[in-house]
Amino acid sequence: MLTKECLLELKTAWIPNVTDCGLDSLVDLLEHNSPLLIHGSFTRTMPMGCLATHIAWHHPKTENLMLDAGICWLNRIAGLNPATSRVVREWDDCATYDVEVRQELLQVLREERETRRHLDEKIAVNRIAELVEV
Repeated sequence: MLTKECLLELKTAWIPNVTDCGLDSLVDLLEHNSPLLIHGSFTRTMPMGCLATHIAWHHPKTENLMLDAGICWLNRIAGLNPATSRVVREWDDCATYDVEVRQELLQVLREERETRRHLDEKIAVNRIAELVEV
């Protein structure tokens, strides 16, 4: 199970800085238990990377980076120390044996994706007809 500190960091530093494309990619990787999503290092060989690296590869400020993408995204974009990030530490500690951590993380990310989609729908609604009397 994800700790309160990990969830707080995820919701306050990670999620606000993840692009929609990065969020979709991470959800897809988690749903399919992809071998491209690794534990224990930021990047092994392209295209294998951890959570932060896959997010970074879908962020406009770090998408051009290769091996250091996750570290740079965490530090420059999310404002976190990669060595002390709670999310990174819990992700690395759970590896593939802790299905509960992966499922809880996936649930949080799916909820964020749905929230963003509903927000986009609300913004895209044309309210001119409501405001104009004929």
